[in-house]
Amino acid sequence: MKNRKTPIMVFALLAIFLFRFVPAPAGLSSDGMQVVGIFLGTLLLWIFVGIDWPSLLCLAALTLVPTLDPAQVFASSFGNETFTFLLFTFMLTYALSQTTIIKRIALTFITSNWAQKGAWQLALLFLLSVLLMGLFISPTVLFFIMLPILEEIYEILSLKKGSSFASMLMIGLVVSCSLSSGMTPIAHVFPVIALGVFESIANVTISYAGYMAFAIPAGLLIFLFMLLLFRFVLKPDMTQFKQLNKADFKQTVSDPITKREKIILFVFTVVILLWVAPGIIAPILPGVAELIESFGTAIPPLAGVVVLAMVRLEGKPLLVINEAITKGVSWPSLIMAASTLAIGSALTNEKIGLIAYVSNVMAPIAQGLAPLLIVALFITWATFESNIGSHMVTAQVVTSVAVPIALSSNAIEAASLAAVIGLVASIGSATPPSMPYVAIAGSSGWTNTVQMLKYGMLIAVGTIFIALLIAYPLANVFINV
Repeated sequence: MKNRKTPIMVFALLAIFLFRFVPAPAGLSSDGMQVVGIFLGTLLLWIFVGIDWPSLLCLAALTLVPTLDPAQVFASSFGNETFTFLLFTFMLTYALSQTTIIKRIALTFITSNWAQKGAWQLALLFLLSVLLMGLFISPTVLFFIMLPILEEIYEILSLKKGSSFASMLMIGLVVSCSLSSGMTPIAHVFPVIALGVFESIANVTISYAGYMAFAIPAGLLIFLFMLLLFRFVLKPDMTQFKQLNKADFKQTVSDPITKREKIILFVFTVVILLWVAPGIIAPILPGVAELIESFGTAIPPLAGVVVLAMVRLEGKPLLVINEAITKGVSWPSLIMAASTLAIGSALTNEKIGLIAYVSNVMAPIAQGLAPLLIVALFITWATFESNIGSHMVTAQVVTSVAVPIALSSNAIEAASLAAVIGLVASIGSATPPSMPYVAIAGSSGWTNTVQMLKYGMLIAVGTIFIALLIAYPLANVFINV
């Protein structure tokens, strides 16, 4: 295995350090080529070698790009709000994991009548719950709410890291979080960006009701496609599955929740409410929603950690900071997330010019195609870009190029195309740069980056066909502008 990795490692290192010397196509600078090389080389190392030193190498290599100074690279990685959000959320969920609360929630899945029918029923119940909650919760927040529950399910069922059933559940969690964020614009930034770009260009507003009328059915079909992939391609080994009932956990279920657990649960619940409340109360209390939203995603878990560290019961704090940092934080995952944030920032940096280059290349190609092929081109572009890069950038860039071209054609519904781009731009889950929690899942040990890439791309292929053949025609029916 080591010999097989050596050629990949050599090629990746050559790409990282020498790609800037490859002649750049017209319109792209040597700095742009260097960033592309760092991205490709790091991605290969993540997939085939590991996540620890390649992540640090990525950061080091980015500091060598003349356009990017080291302070800028570190500010976009370790100084990014997402990094602090992940750090404090890890610490907060560690406190919750030390209680019986997570076990009790996990047991409601495992010992329910539906789950008792078999392993597939348990998987469906868990993933459906993720999908439904995700309709109105930020995907990153949702992932960190459900991750400790899933890990408790692993422990209760005695699943081993690397097992196909455990891997399926982790991949399903990641994809369901992303998928749900495209099914509604409620508390989800990616479809909102696409709709906003259309409105700014066409001066016409797409209603949320019209968007959800096509996006929810299309999302359910993509969810079904994912399950079929799991069933007939992944084919998880279910022999490790243990059918358990409440009698197996009589002591856990019957023991009362302690005062310590109640306080931790209360603090965690308040943090979740601060995350999700703005999207729910905005129509009724816009001022309050705006105030809460101004906290961002990192302040609530930071405040939660501070409160739990300050409150003491029986002479001991509810959360010991040193313990949470050493035992509760997955540092390899966190460093990988930092490097994905940095490379994402570099790829979208205006001075690097990659986004402008791609837009300039794609626009004339699209204008020379038949209407249906134009729609297919933009759906395919958005789907694959969201799997290898930022969802936010995908929604912004692809929609910005697609809408003017669609408006110039009488055969293309520009509003429908923009809305469908908003849907597919939200779904990508194949590689770590797509979303921070993809990096967390890929480095968790329950699955790996190769599995995430394989099934993320397979789901992407299904997404393209469903978006083109079902979502776009449905959008033409329900979106009236």
